Amino acid sequence: MTILVTGGAGFVANTLVDSILSRGDSVVCLDNLCRGTSANVARFTAKNSFRFSVVDLADLDAFRSCLDSHADLGPISEVWHLAANSDIPAGIADPSVDLRDTFMTTFNVLRIMEERKIGELLFASSSAIYGDLGDQELTESTGPLFPISNYGAMKLASEAIITAAVEKFLGRALLFRFPNVVGLPATHGVILDFIRRLRSDPDHLDVLGDGSQRKSYLHVSELVEAMLFIQPRAAKKVDAFNIGPTDAGIFVRDIARETVAAVAPGARLKFGTDNKGWVGDVPRFAYSTAKLSALGWTPKLSSLEAVRRAIGEINGQENPP
Repeated sequence: MTILVTGGAGFVANTLVDSILSRGDSVVCLDNLCRGTSANVARFTAKNSFRFSVVDLADLDAFRSCLDSHADLGPISEVWHLAANSDIPAGIADPSVDLRDTFMTTFNVLRIMEERKIGELLFASSSAIYGDLGDQELTESTGPLFPISNYGAMKLASEAIITAAVEKFLGRALLFRFPNVVGLPATHGVILDFIRRLRSDPDHLDVLGDGSQRKSYLHVSELVEAMLFIQPRAAKKVDAFNIGPTDAGIFVRDIARETVAAVAPGARLKFGTDNKGWVGDVPRFAYSTAKLSALGWTPKLSSLEAVRRAIGEINGQENPP
């Protein structure tokens, strides 16, 4: 098969593309490089089954032309749509960022799929669609949904337009709702931020918020494993899955302490006074993965174990030998 991966030079897609190529399929990988880098796909470029282009998916004509240039790989059979703005504060500062990079990319992916009669969409959604519901357990049927960031709002709007497309033309759509995902290649996130701050000043670390924020963390390798596990087993024409660990998550203060211990032992921690790190930050959530467990998949790593593994990996990324 030939598979289109949008946002293909980014964090999660790097592991996904590797898995798809390893099973023998071809990949057309598109990215605007707002977060990803061409270096992230360099290891794939020698493969005859891989194509990469830099393109703005919000520009429909450029999108079409780009796909035409890769027609030698054959017709696309399915789309993994991972392209989005992953910088929540940037979307709060400028709402057009999420409109363009998160929603319009989805809108145009669906137009392309209808034009080219591509039948299956695998969509990277987010726990941010649920909003701030405190300690209420978040299941796939939780509602009503009131996201508190533009990122979450545009992910929710994307889910809505995808389900409408299933009614009209799309053969199948799976909506994967991510928790906080960590690992390599790191492009953003709390661990990368902490490591860079400590490398700049190893004596102290400023932490946004009071450290009481608690969230679920999953290693990127297990996220991709879960998505590939779900795809052939999900029975409905359209369905949503929370993907995450089975524990209650980890506090930001503990992530800070783990990072300090690994990178700059003895650094002083300085916390803020608010329970949110920034506008649009969901300070805590309880994520139910019972539906995924019932399908037959659970992660091997807890939130703490995923964070510890990622700290070591990202520290190595930022400070290669």
